[in-house]
Amino acid sequence: MVKLILVDDHTIIRDGLKSLLKTERSIQIVGEAENGQQLLQLLEQVTPDVVMLDLNMPVMDGFETLQHLQKKHPDIKVLVLTMLNQNSYVQKVRDAGAHGFVLKSAGKEELVHAVKTVANNNPYICSEVALNLLNRTNNGDGSGNGNGQVASPELSKREMEVLKLIAEGYTNAEIADKIFASKRTVESHRQHLIEKTKSRNTATLIKYALQQGLID
Repeated sequence: MVKLILVDDHTIIRDGLKSLLKTERSIQIVGEAENGQQLLQLLEQVTPDVVMLDLNMPVMDGFETLQHLQKKHPDIKVLVLTMLNQNSYVQKVRDAGAHGFVLKSAGKEELVHAVKTVANNNPYICSEVALNLLNRTNNGDGSGNGNGQVASPELSKREMEVLKLIAEGYTNAEIADKIFASKRTVESHRQHLIEKTKSRNTATLIKYALQQGLID
């Protein structure tokens, strides 16, 4: 029996995970928290085998939480569960001490497999991210196109949509209304765009997008 704690600031996500895992007899959810600070308090009372941890949280985010867990609870395995599917995040969370990385788009079977794999002290990367990493390796690490030019990053349809609205001067809140998403989701998309394009800020992001012909 794997004892699991869920850490995510969205109640609907935690409730969804509990509903998804309630019929899995090999996993027991022994607690839940809205952020890293609550988790650390909970760990004074409960000792899990695995912590399923979101990255983007208020008060104490996933990266800061990983630092505390490494110092105070090094025996607890951490499975990062996130919407952030950039390859760079995989290395960041592994460097921070996480044992596994799975996307919130994963199904029950993969989620259960990830929890069990991490509980057995084995690393785990979800299939979607692993495939992206493999493709990147096969394409020469994505650093060029064979002609000495820097390759443009692959942007999703939604990221392109957000990029165009950013270029038009809309705020995160206004973009959220236009694409029927939360402000937080838009903030994540904006951060992804900046990281994917290796821009310093929004201004350089727009400059890059113009130079690459991503926007008019």
